[in-house]
Amino acid sequence: MGVSHISNRSEQQPEGWSRRGILGVLGAVPAVALTGCSSGSADASENTTGTGTSGSVSTKASPAVKQPVISVTPADGTRKAAFTSPVEVTVTDGTLASVTVTGNDGSTLAGSLDQAGTTWTSTAHPYSGTKYTVTAQAEGAAAQTATFTTKSPGETFVGYFTPEANSTSGVGMPVSINFSHAVTDKAAVEKAITVTAEPAVEIVGHWFSATRLDFRPKTYWAAGTTITLGLRLKDVQGSNGVYGMQSKDVTFHIGRAQISTVDLSSKKMTVERDGATLATYPVSGGDSDHTTWSGIMVISERFKQTRMESSTVGLGDEYDISDVPHAQRLTTSGTFIHGNYWASTSIFGSQNTSHGCVGLHDAKGANDSSVAGYEFYASSMLGDVVIVKNSGERTVEAANGLNGWNLSWADWTAGSAL
Repeated sequence: MGVSHISNRSEQQPEGWSRRGILGVLGAVPAVALTGCSSGSADASENTTGTGTSGSVSTKASPAVKQPVISVTPADGTRKAAFTSPVEVTVTDGTLASVTVTGNDGSTLAGSLDQAGTTWTSTAHPYSGTKYTVTAQAEGAAAQTATFTTKSPGETFVGYFTPEANSTSGVGMPVSINFSHAVTDKAAVEKAITVTAEPAVEIVGHWFSATRLDFRPKTYWAAGTTITLGLRLKDVQGSNGVYGMQSKDVTFHIGRAQISTVDLSSKKMTVERDGATLATYPVSGGDSDHTTWSGIMVISERFKQTRMESSTVGLGDEYDISDVPHAQRLTTSGTFIHGNYWASTSIFGSQNTSHGCVGLHDAKGANDSSVAGYEFYASSMLGDVVIVKNSGERTVEAANGLNGWNLSWADWTAGSAL
């Protein structure tokens, strides 16, 4: 997964701008023409033939023609502008004809004018760590520009998502997001994440902890579904002073529907694909001292061969097997369904002898295609559902692996912050 990054670029003060971010040019006040005239002779002697006259005519000053004045918030030249408020452009003595706000990454901020046409406000906040150029034009005036740069957040978080982008999974695969920093404003973070499906279905998020948020529909995904995860976490405040970094979309796909049911009373597993029985295998589950979790579990990891050591699951030195074949994880706590070459063939289908895992007969080396362990592994994929019943153990916790299907829909939706 990727974390989007927007780099800061050098800032320049555009020519022709005041430090206060004034875009408009103040109208030049025309010179006031004052004209005076008088009649009559400069000679003060008497005029015996008529009466002398004297007068004047004055012209009032013409009113100044006001030009539109545009201002921008954040102000022109700001180097560490806040990214938690919208951009605003206002005009006095005029109306705005156009406004564009462009980041140095090529992105633009949309916005809208008020009814009077004098104030433009961006519909989203600017991104952090980005240089923006504002170009604004008032009716009947030339366009003007301003620049500002937003500050970078002090601390950040990202969400690591499952499944992988462009991957194909089984019908039980939730969209699971684990955050690198504890989230306190869960509503803000959940609101910034969308999960949609085609064919469409209602999808709801559920917080398992301050660092984990899963999404799923009411029932398993339909085979062939395409899922899109939209992350709009950049500059979303997840907790005090900690902001998200991602703005991206990723797509996942759901393959065929395979659901396997393990009955540890009969010690058999029935595999159904797209509603038809694909295979039935004899199995061995956990013994009476190490019962296997019951409930709905989802395959979250797959290994052709892996080491299993009892000390990693709190069982001391009871076993250490370096080459367990065809292991598929069902819980975070260590439950697998896997091949078993070290036990007698006779136990499969007749005895539960494991330390809690579900075992199928297999061969050392993981290359014998004729054994049950190989066949089941080859038929499976991440996200396939494995249901365990009659194990003598309680239902697995929903947060123990990708196992949220064990919650009712009412309980699941109650875990949303929205």
